[in-house]
Amino acid sequence: MKVGFVGLGVMGAPMAAHLAAAGHEVAVFNRSGAKADRWVAAHGGRAAASVADAARERDLLILCVGNDDDVRTVVQAALPVLPPGAIIVDHTTTSAKVARAMADLAAADGRAFLDAPVSGGEAGAKSGKLAIMVGGDTSAVERATPVIGAYAKAIKHMGGAGTGQLTKMVNQICIAGVVQGLAEAVAFTARAGLDPTLVYEAISQGAAQSWQMDNRWATMAKGEFEFGFAVDWMRKDLGLVLDEARANGARVEVTALVDQFYAEVQALGGRRWDTSSLAARLMK
Repeated sequence: MKVGFVGLGVMGAPMAAHLAAAGHEVAVFNRSGAKADRWVAAHGGRAAASVADAARERDLLILCVGNDDDVRTVVQAALPVLPPGAIIVDHTTTSAKVARAMADLAAADGRAFLDAPVSGGEAGAKSGKLAIMVGGDTSAVERATPVIGAYAKAIKHMGGAGTGQLTKMVNQICIAGVVQGLAEAVAFTARAGLDPTLVYEAISQGAAQSWQMDNRWATMAKGEFEFGFAVDWMRKDLGLVLDEARANGARVEVTALVDQFYAEVQALGGRRWDTSSLAARLMK
């Protein structure tokens, strides 16, 4: 397919690279033009001069940008030049409200919009093993799936517009609770004078095991947080969860508490630390 890709950050750049490797004709746009030029030098394709340039004559336009406002800006710039029947796939984590609004806007213009947030982090993007949860029109999902499958290990259609974003909120609720529990466990291990390696070996094969434990226990125990999904981005995501919970009446007390713990991490200078840095506030 002819694919446009907007947003070449730590997630977007490797995702777009998988598309190029799969043989798609890729035009990329990034607010920093130098980053787009470097991507093209490494992977081929074309660096677009603008969002509209990246979208023009594309069958599929993929977004991996920052927030609701970024998505609105990109979609409004792209729709006038996308061909009829084109699909916008948004991998940004946003509110369900903006996903529904963009889907309505695209449908009124004869195009489709899919909200398709991802889970798996930078490592998943690089390895092409992201989990993607998708909301939107069934036929559009079916057409987009073979393309976005280039960087996915699992793609699940959750329902209508906004359901992909709601599912991503569930994902972040789960992560927030697990990482806080893990942070407390690592801090307790240190206070108790236990060997963290032996503790991990003892408990990681039982009911306490998790992806976070397998991938973050050792680095948390060492106080290493300079990698992975940044605290600033996690707080943005948890803010979306808390807003949605206020609207639908869901009780997310632990999530709200962990969000405040992340605010403490930010105050410690950890805005760009990995989310596992919840341990930092317990080990001061």
